[in-house]
Amino acid sequence: MSVWIHHIETAVPERCYSQKEVGKQMLEWTIDERDKRLVRMLYRNSGIESRHSVIPDWGEGFFIPTEDGSYRQPSTSERNNSYTREGHKLAVDLGHKLLAAAPEFLPSEITHVITASCTGFFNPGIDYFLCQELGLAANTKRYHLGFMGCYAAFPALSMAAQFCQANPEAVVLVMCLELCSLHLQINASEDTILANSLFADGAGAVLVSGRSPQPKIGTYRIDDFDSALIPSGKDAMAWSIGDLGFDISLSSYVPKIIGAGINDLLQPLLTKNELTTQDIDRWAVHPGGKTIVDKVAKSLSLSADQVQPSRTVLQNFGNMSSATILFVLKETLSQAAISDQEKVCAMAFGPGLTVEMALLQANRATSGKLS
Repeated sequence: MSVWIHHIETAVPERCYSQKEVGKQMLEWTIDERDKRLVRMLYRNSGIESRHSVIPDWGEGFFIPTEDGSYRQPSTSERNNSYTREGHKLAVDLGHKLLAAAPEFLPSEITHVITASCTGFFNPGIDYFLCQELGLAANTKRYHLGFMGCYAAFPALSMAAQFCQANPEAVVLVMCLELCSLHLQINASEDTILANSLFADGAGAVLVSGRSPQPKIGTYRIDDFDSALIPSGKDAMAWSIGDLGFDISLSSYVPKIIGAGINDLLQPLLTKNELTTQDIDRWAVHPGGKTIVDKVAKSLSLSADQVQPSRTVLQNFGNMSSATILFVLKETLSQAAISDQEKVCAMAFGPGLTVEMALLQANRATSGKLS
Protein backbone atom coordinates (compact mmCIF):
# COMPACT_ATOMS: atom_id res chain seq x y z
CA MET A 1 0.00 0.00 0.00
CA SER A 2 1.37 3.42 -0.99
CA VAL A 3 1.30 6.29 1.50
CA TRP A 4 1.31 9.90 0.34
CA ILE A 5 2.12 13.38 1.57
CA HIS A 6 -0.81 15.19 -0.02
CA HIS A 7 -0.22 18.80 0.95
CA ILE A 8 2.57 20.86 2.47
CA GLU A 9 1.76 24.22 3.99
CA THR A 10 4.11 26.53 5.88
CA ALA A 11 3.81 29.60 8.08
CA VAL A 12 6.13 32.12 9.70
CA PRO A 13 5.61 34.95 12.21
CA GLU A 14 4.75 38.25 10.57
CA ARG A 15 7.91 39.98 11.82
CA CYS A 16 10.66 39.63 9.22
CA TYR A 17 14.20 40.87 9.80
CA SER A 18 17.02 41.21 7.31
CA GLN A 19 20.17 39.34 8.23
CA LYS A 20 22.05 42.60 7.78
CA GLU A 21 20.01 44.43 10.43
CA VAL A 22 20.20 41.47 12.81
CA GLY A 23 23.98 41.36 12.42
CA LYS A 24 24.19 45.07 13.16
CA GLN A 25 22.14 44.59 16.35
CA MET A 26 24.30 41.66 17.43
CA LEU A 27 27.42 43.81 17.05
CA GLU A 28 25.92 46.36 19.43
CA TRP A 29 25.42 43.60 22.01
CA THR A 30 28.93 42.18 21.55
CA ILE A 31 31.70 43.68 23.67
CA ASP A 32 34.91 41.79 22.86
CA GLU A 33 36.58 42.81 19.59
CA ARG A 34 37.45 39.20 18.75
CA ASP A 35 33.79 38.26 19.13
CA LYS A 36 32.81 41.22 16.95
CA ARG A 37 35.05 39.88 14.16
CA LEU A 38 33.38 36.49 14.48
CA VAL A 39 29.93 38.09 14.29
CA ARG A 40 30.86 40.02 11.14
CA MET A 41 32.25 36.89 9.48
CA LEU A 42 29.28 34.68 10.37
CA TYR A 43 26.60 37.11 9.24
CA ARG A 44 28.46 37.98 6.04
CA ASN A 45 28.86 34.32 5.03
CA SER A 46 25.63 32.82 6.39
CA GLY A 47 23.78 32.46 3.09
CA ILE A 48 20.79 34.03 4.86
CA GLU A 49 19.09 37.23 3.75
CA SER A 50 16.08 37.29 6.07
CA ARG A 51 14.61 35.52 9.09
CA HIS A 52 11.27 35.61 10.89
CA SER A 53 10.80 35.87 14.65
CA VAL A 54 8.08 36.24 17.25
CA ILE A 55 10.41 38.64 19.09
CA PRO A 56 9.33 42.26 18.52
CA ASP A 57 12.04 44.61 17.22
CA TRP A 58 14.63 41.82 17.39
CA GLY A 59 15.45 42.16 21.02
CA GLU A 60 14.18 45.60 21.98
CA GLY A 61 12.21 44.83 25.13
CA PHE A 62 13.50 41.24 25.05
CA PHE A 63 16.89 42.22 26.46
CA ILE A 64 16.62 45.00 29.07
CA PRO A 65 19.67 47.29 29.55
CA THR A 66 20.97 47.47 33.14
CA GLU A 67 22.85 50.19 34.98
CA ASP A 68 26.21 48.43 34.63
CA GLY A 69 25.96 48.43 30.81
CA SER A 70 24.99 44.78 30.47
CA TYR A 71 21.52 43.37 29.72
CA ARG A 72 18.91 41.50 31.67
CA GLN A 73 18.07 38.39 29.69
CA PRO A 74 14.67 36.68 29.94
CA SER A 75 14.43 33.59 32.10
CA THR A 76 13.56 30.21 30.64
CA SER A 77 10.09 30.58 32.15
CA GLU A 78 9.54 33.95 30.47
CA ARG A 79 10.70 32.59 27.14
CA ASN A 80 8.47 29.55 27.47
CA ASN A 81 5.47 31.75 28.24
CA SER A 82 6.09 33.47 24.90
CA TYR A 83 6.37 30.07 23.23
CA THR A 84 3.04 29.01 24.72
CA ARG A 85 1.25 32.12 23.50
CA GLU A 86 2.88 32.48 20.08
CA GLY A 87 3.13 28.76 19.36
CA HIS A 88 -0.57 28.25 20.00
CA LYS A 89 -1.49 31.01 17.57
CA LEU A 90 0.94 29.98 14.82
CA ALA A 91 -0.08 26.33 15.04
CA VAL A 92 -3.81 26.98 14.76
CA ASP A 93 -3.37 29.49 11.93
CA LEU A 94 -1.27 26.97 10.02
CA GLY A 95 -3.77 24.20 10.70
CA HIS A 96 -6.58 26.27 9.19
CA LYS A 97 -4.34 27.10 6.21
CA LEU A 98 -3.60 23.41 5.63
CA LEU A 99 -7.24 22.33 5.75
CA ALA A 100 -8.28 25.18 3.45
CA ALA A 101 -5.73 23.96 0.89
CA ALA A 102 -7.00 20.37 1.15
CA PRO A 103 -10.78 20.45 0.64
CA GLU A 104 -10.78 16.74 -0.23
CA PHE A 105 -10.06 16.04 3.46
CA LEU A 106 -12.74 16.86 6.03
CA PRO A 107 -11.58 17.77 9.54
CA SER A 108 -13.71 14.93 10.88
CA GLU A 109 -11.72 12.46 8.76
CA ILE A 110 -8.40 13.23 10.46
CA THR A 111 -7.61 10.28 12.72
CA HIS A 112 -4.20 11.24 14.13
CA VAL A 113 -2.26 14.41 14.96
CA ILE A 114 1.52 14.29 15.35
CA THR A 115 3.38 17.39 16.46
CA ALA A 116 7.11 18.00 16.80
CA SER A 117 8.94 20.82 18.53
CA CYS A 118 12.13 21.30 20.52
CA THR A 119 11.85 24.99 21.42
CA GLY A 120 9.18 24.99 24.12
CA PHE A 121 6.74 22.98 26.21
CA PHE A 122 3.17 23.39 27.41
CA ASN A 123 0.31 21.04 28.10
CA PRO A 124 -2.42 20.96 26.90
CA GLY A 125 -0.17 21.50 23.92
CA ILE A 126 -0.23 22.26 20.22
CA ASP A 127 -1.78 18.87 19.45
CA TYR A 128 -4.69 19.58 21.82
CA PHE A 129 -5.45 23.01 20.40
CA LEU A 130 -5.28 21.72 16.82
CA CYS A 131 -8.01 19.23 17.68
CA GLN A 132 -10.10 21.77 19.56
CA GLU A 133 -9.87 24.69 17.17
CA LEU A 134 -9.81 22.88 13.81
CA GLY A 135 -12.95 20.92 14.62
CA LEU A 136 -11.30 17.50 14.72
CA ALA A 137 -13.03 14.56 16.34
CA ALA A 138 -12.73 14.28 20.12
CA ASN A 139 -11.20 10.80 19.78
CA THR A 140 -8.41 11.92 17.43
CA LYS A 141 -5.19 10.18 18.47
CA ARG A 142 -2.52 12.72 19.51
CA TYR A 143 1.26 12.32 19.71
CA HIS A 144 4.04 14.79 20.41
CA LEU A 145 7.73 14.34 19.57
CA GLY A 146 9.68 16.72 21.78
CA PHE A 147 13.25 17.96 22.00
CA MET A 148 14.59 15.95 19.05
CA GLY A 149 15.97 18.89 17.08
CA CYS A 150 16.27 19.57 13.38
CA TYR A 151 15.59 16.00 12.24
CA ALA A 152 12.25 15.52 14.04
CA ALA A 153 10.10 15.80 10.88
CA PHE A 154 11.38 12.41 9.73
CA PRO A 155 10.33 10.39 12.81
CA ALA A 156 6.99 12.23 12.64
CA LEU A 157 6.47 11.36 8.98
CA SER A 158 7.62 7.79 9.55
CA MET A 159 5.13 7.41 12.39
CA ALA A 160 2.38 8.83 10.17
CA ALA A 161 3.25 6.40 7.38
CA GLN A 162 3.09 3.46 9.79
CA PHE A 163 -0.34 4.54 11.05
CA CYS A 164 -1.58 4.68 7.44
CA GLN A 165 -0.12 1.29 6.57
CA ALA A 166 -1.78 -0.23 9.62
CA ASN A 167 -5.13 1.46 8.91
CA PRO A 168 -6.00 2.31 5.28
CA GLU A 169 -8.60 4.81 6.53
CA ALA A 170 -6.10 6.81 8.58
CA VAL A 171 -5.50 10.50 7.79
CA VAL A 172 -2.62 12.03 9.75
CA LEU A 173 -1.92 15.71 10.32
CA VAL A 174 1.81 16.23 10.97
CA MET A 175 3.04 19.61 12.20
CA CYS A 176 6.55 20.79 13.09
CA LEU A 177 6.66 24.14 14.88
CA GLU A 178 9.77 25.87 16.19
CA LEU A 179 10.29 29.28 17.78
CA CYS A 180 14.08 29.11 17.92
CA SER A 181 14.62 32.85 18.27
CA LEU A 182 13.13 32.77 21.77
CA HIS A 183 16.41 31.19 22.88
CA LEU A 184 18.55 34.04 21.62
CA GLN A 185 21.24 34.73 24.22
CA ILE A 186 24.01 37.26 24.76
CA ASN A 187 27.27 35.67 25.85
CA ALA A 188 30.80 35.12 24.61
CA SER A 189 30.33 31.45 23.68
CA GLU A 190 31.25 30.77 20.05
CA ASP A 191 28.48 28.15 19.93
CA THR A 192 25.92 30.77 20.98
CA ILE A 193 27.24 33.37 18.55
CA LEU A 194 26.98 30.81 15.74
CA ALA A 195 23.47 29.73 16.75
CA ASN A 196 22.32 33.36 16.97
CA SER A 197 23.35 33.83 13.33
CA LEU A 198 21.34 30.86 12.02
CA PHE A 199 18.12 30.10 13.83
CA ALA A 200 14.65 31.49 13.16
CA ASP A 201 10.95 30.77 13.67
CA GLY A 202 8.54 28.86 11.46
CA ALA A 203 6.16 25.94 11.13
CA GLY A 204 5.28 23.39 8.50
CA ALA A 205 2.38 20.96 8.26
CA VAL A 206 1.32 18.11 6.00
CA LEU A 207 -1.49 15.62 5.58
CA VAL A 208 -0.48 11.99 5.17
CA SER A 209 -2.77 9.17 4.03
CA GLY A 210 -3.06 6.15 1.78
CA ARG A 211 -5.65 7.81 -0.47
CA SER A 212 -4.86 8.22 -4.15
CA PRO A 213 -3.74 11.83 -4.72
CA GLN A 214 -5.89 14.38 -6.46
CA PRO A 215 -4.89 15.30 -10.04
CA LYS A 216 -3.06 18.61 -10.55
CA ILE A 217 -1.76 18.62 -6.99
CA GLY A 218 1.92 18.05 -6.28
CA THR A 219 2.45 15.15 -3.89
CA TYR A 220 5.14 12.91 -2.47
CA ARG A 221 4.84 9.16 -2.27
CA ILE A 222 6.66 7.93 0.81
CA ASP A 223 8.96 5.07 -0.15
CA ASP A 224 11.31 4.48 2.76
CA PHE A 225 13.10 5.91 5.80
CA ASP A 226 16.41 5.26 7.48
CA SER A 227 18.36 6.57 10.47
CA ALA A 228 22.04 6.71 11.29
CA LEU A 229 24.38 8.02 13.96
CA ILE A 230 27.78 9.65 13.74
CA PRO A 231 29.12 8.96 17.27
CA SER A 232 32.25 11.03 16.65
CA GLY A 233 29.97 14.09 16.52
CA LYS A 234 28.11 13.41 19.78
CA ASP A 235 29.51 16.49 21.48
CA ALA A 236 29.43 18.67 18.36
CA MET A 237 25.69 19.31 18.55
CA ALA A 238 23.60 19.22 21.72
CA TRP A 239 20.62 21.01 23.26
CA SER A 240 19.94 21.43 26.97
CA ILE A 241 17.70 23.50 29.24
CA GLY A 242 19.41 26.42 30.97
CA ASP A 243 18.25 29.23 33.21
CA LEU A 244 18.26 31.79 30.36
CA GLY A 245 16.56 29.67 27.73
CA PHE A 246 17.78 26.51 26.04
CA ASP A 247 21.55 26.20 25.68
CA ILE A 248 22.95 24.89 22.42
CA SER A 249 26.30 23.30 21.68
CA LEU A 250 26.99 23.76 18.00
CA SER A 251 30.51 23.20 16.80
CA SER A 252 31.76 24.80 13.60
CA TYR A 253 33.09 21.31 12.75
CA VAL A 254 29.57 19.88 12.26
CA PRO A 255 29.56 20.45 8.45
CA LYS A 256 32.92 18.68 8.07
CA ILE A 257 31.74 15.72 10.15
CA ILE A 258 28.53 15.39 8.13
CA GLY A 259 30.28 15.86 4.79
CA ALA A 260 32.86 13.21 5.60
CA GLY A 261 30.27 10.60 6.57
CA ILE A 262 27.18 11.24 4.47
CA ASN A 263 28.10 9.02 1.52
CA ASP A 264 28.58 5.92 3.67
CA LEU A 265 25.52 6.67 5.79
CA LEU A 266 23.30 6.87 2.71
CA GLN A 267 24.36 3.57 1.22
CA PRO A 268 22.15 1.22 3.29
CA LEU A 269 19.01 3.17 2.35
CA LEU A 270 19.94 3.34 -1.33
CA THR A 271 21.08 -0.29 -1.52
CA LYS A 272 17.91 -1.56 0.16
CA ASN A 273 15.90 0.22 -2.55
CA GLU A 274 18.23 -0.85 -5.38
CA LEU A 275 19.31 2.73 -6.07
CA THR A 276 22.52 4.70 -6.41
CA THR A 277 23.10 8.41 -5.92
CA GLN A 278 22.84 8.80 -9.69
CA ASP A 279 19.24 7.55 -9.58
CA ILE A 280 18.17 10.43 -7.30
CA ASP A 281 16.78 13.40 -9.22
CA ARG A 282 16.56 15.88 -6.36
CA TRP A 283 18.08 16.21 -2.90
CA ALA A 284 16.16 17.88 -0.09
CA VAL A 285 18.99 18.68 2.33
CA HIS A 286 18.20 20.32 5.65
CA PRO A 287 20.04 23.66 5.44
CA GLY A 288 21.38 23.69 8.96
CA GLY A 289 23.78 26.26 7.58
CA LYS A 290 25.33 27.20 4.25
CA THR A 291 28.42 25.09 4.86
CA ILE A 292 26.36 21.97 5.60
CA VAL A 293 24.69 22.21 2.19
CA ASP A 294 28.09 22.89 0.61
CA LYS A 295 29.72 19.83 2.22
CA VAL A 296 26.84 17.46 1.41
CA ALA A 297 26.70 18.65 -2.20
CA LYS A 298 30.45 18.22 -2.61
CA SER A 299 30.54 14.78 -0.96
CA LEU A 300 27.69 13.47 -3.13
CA SER A 301 28.82 15.30 -6.30
CA LEU A 302 25.49 17.10 -6.58
CA SER A 303 24.76 19.86 -9.06
CA ALA A 304 23.77 23.35 -7.98
CA ASP A 305 20.20 22.75 -9.20
CA GLN A 306 19.83 19.60 -7.10
CA VAL A 307 20.25 21.51 -3.83
CA GLN A 308 18.85 24.89 -4.88
CA PRO A 309 15.64 24.50 -2.83
CA SER A 310 17.74 24.07 0.32
CA ARG A 311 19.70 27.24 -0.42
CA THR A 312 16.52 29.18 -1.25
CA VAL A 313 14.89 28.24 2.05
CA LEU A 314 18.04 29.11 4.01
CA GLN A 315 18.29 32.44 2.21
CA ASN A 316 14.68 33.45 2.87
CA PHE A 317 14.00 31.89 6.29
CA GLY A 318 17.20 30.73 8.01
CA ASN A 319 17.28 27.50 10.02
CA MET A 320 13.88 26.80 11.61
CA SER A 321 14.97 23.50 13.15
CA SER A 322 12.49 20.65 12.50
CA ALA A 323 10.15 22.75 10.35
CA THR A 324 12.87 23.60 7.83
CA ILE A 325 12.83 20.36 5.82
CA LEU A 326 9.09 20.79 5.17
CA PHE A 327 9.85 24.21 3.67
CA VAL A 328 12.52 22.55 1.50
CA LEU A 329 10.12 19.83 0.33
CA LYS A 330 7.51 22.44 -0.53
CA GLU A 331 10.09 24.49 -2.44
CA THR A 332 11.21 21.34 -4.27
CA LEU A 333 7.67 20.75 -5.56
CA SER A 334 7.62 24.31 -6.92
CA GLN A 335 10.62 23.63 -9.17
CA ALA A 336 10.18 22.89 -12.86
CA ALA A 337 9.58 19.19 -13.31
CA ILE A 338 12.38 16.96 -14.56
CA SER A 339 9.79 14.23 -15.09
CA ASP A 340 6.30 13.43 -13.82
CA GLN A 341 7.78 11.20 -11.14
CA GLU A 342 11.07 12.22 -9.56
CA LYS A 343 13.14 10.37 -7.00
CA VAL A 344 13.88 12.62 -4.02
CA CYS A 345 16.24 11.89 -1.17
CA ALA A 346 15.60 14.06 1.89
CA MET A 347 17.83 14.31 4.93
CA ALA A 348 18.24 16.27 8.16
CA PHE A 349 20.75 16.34 10.97
CA GLY A 350 20.51 16.87 14.69
CA PRO A 351 21.97 16.15 18.12
CA GLY A 352 23.88 12.95 18.35
CA LEU A 353 24.96 13.52 15.58
CA THR A 354 21.79 11.97 14.22
CA VAL A 355 21.09 11.68 10.50
CA GLU A 356 17.53 10.99 9.36
CA MET A 357 16.79 10.19 5.72
CA ALA A 358 13.77 9.54 3.52
CA LEU A 359 13.23 8.34 -0.02
CA LEU A 360 10.27 10.01 -1.67
CA GLN A 361 8.75 10.17 -5.12
CA ALA A 362 7.67 13.63 -6.19
CA ASN A 363 4.69 13.58 -8.50
CA ARG A 364 3.54 16.50 -10.60
CA ALA A 365 1.28 14.51 -12.90
CA THR A 366 -1.81 16.46 -14.00
CA SER A 367 -3.98 13.54 -14.98
CA GLY A 368 -4.31 9.84 -14.62
CA LYS A 369 -3.72 7.54 -11.71
CA LEU A 370 -0.37 7.80 -9.95
CA SER A 371 1.55 4.67 -9.11
